[in-house]
Amino acid sequence: MADSKKYITAEELKKHNKREDLWISVQGKVYNVTDWIKQHPGGDIPILNLAGQEATDAFIAFHPGSAWKYLDEFFTDYYLEDYKVSEVSRDYRKLCVEFAKAGLFEKKGHGVIYSFCFIALLLFLTFYGVLFSNSFWIHMLSGALLGLTWMQISYLGHDSGHYLIMTTRGFNKMIQILSGNCLTGISIAWWKWTHNAHHVACNSLDYDPDLQHLPVFAVSSSLFKSLNSTFYGRELTFDSLAKFFVSYQHFTFYPIVCISRVNLFLQTLLLLFSRRKVPDRYLNILGILVFWTWFPLLVSTLPNWTERVLFVLTSFAVTGIQHVQFCLNHFAADVYVGQPKGNDWFEKQTAGTIDIACSPQMDWFFGGLQFQLEHHLFPRLPRCQLRKISPIVQELCKKHNLPYRSLSFYEANRWTIRTLKTAAMQARGLLWEAVNTHG
Repeated sequence: MADSKKYITAEELKKHNKREDLWISVQGKVYNVTDWIKQHPGGDIPILNLAGQEATDAFIAFHPGSAWKYLDEFFTDYYLEDYKVSEVSRDYRKLCVEFAKAGLFEKKGHGVIYSFCFIALLLFLTFYGVLFSNSFWIHMLSGALLGLTWMQISYLGHDSGHYLIMTTRGFNKMIQILSGNCLTGISIAWWKWTHNAHHVACNSLDYDPDLQHLPVFAVSSSLFKSLNSTFYGRELTFDSLAKFFVSYQHFTFYPIVCISRVNLFLQTLLLLFSRRKVPDRYLNILGILVFWTWFPLLVSTLPNWTERVLFVLTSFAVTGIQHVQFCLNHFAADVYVGQPKGNDWFEKQTAGTIDIACSPQMDWFFGGLQFQLEHHLFPRLPRCQLRKISPIVQELCKKHNLPYRSLSFYEANRWTIRTLKTAAMQARGLLWEAVNTHG
């Protein structure tokens, strides 16, 4: 009996890779998602990054089984003619099915309750230390506790962005606004926008916003070519100012990260007051106003400007440890230039991530993100399950001869500084060359 299905080739699929004409393939079936990107809960960037491609592994990673039924309305009646599944993708999909059958995506443990209680305790101690003590050192300790609070809140917000930590989507959104906007001053809308793009385009220099830090940092000499950022829609200019800053980035890395929270505040405001479509814009703005009400008021109760400035710097410096961790997970990993490919999902995640080895007793401090590869492969998996699946991921990497890098916190810092220093020396050569050329 003749096959009555209609087929298109991968080359034909690639032609439908624009916002106004956007097709993708999932398990060999071709879908027209041109209109869907306008309402996609994960934003338009992840779909645009995989436009015109086979995207099964990415779809599986980010969506529960209940999402499959929604694909039918976008089916074009075409199938991908040369659809093939690699051995590593087949094994990855098999793991996803096994984890789902075991209920791992639903078993969240009691971590959320513990996190809420811990955050409440830290906030109480912070406010008590500021409002009911006259000791300079208690005030500085309170600043440190506030920084630790922000770290823990960020982990909670991160979890709620990847999967429901509350009973309903409405309550989940409420906790996102509360934890992100109201308590940290960083918009959950901004986080979703950048973080989803990061996951799909892990360590692509021109697609992943988490590696686009010019003029202050450059993890690869490829950024010296003034690449065009598809995420920000502008050129990542490597000019004389960038050459100067990058030339000393291995020295400035920790000082800059200590105050990098200022940049996150700025990025939040730029997004919320931009012309870009922002989900729940006014709710996000209201949450930010809550933060910029209580935080300045708390700081203003300190007795003098010296203590106020030091309190803020202390809180920023402590939460800067978390920003260092984010850099350790990716800065020293493999990078590439170009659009992410849907047919090497597993390979790209292993190449672009580094785990931080720690004892189970320190899991609370790293918020589950020490298992960076496990998280990237299974972003919907609750953090309490990541340590459990780590040996399975290691075995799969070993089977397919793929890297699994797990470093101590100290060693990961060494790798990161070495990466920054290598790029710095290359930039310094260009800087002195420019000085000698132009006098």
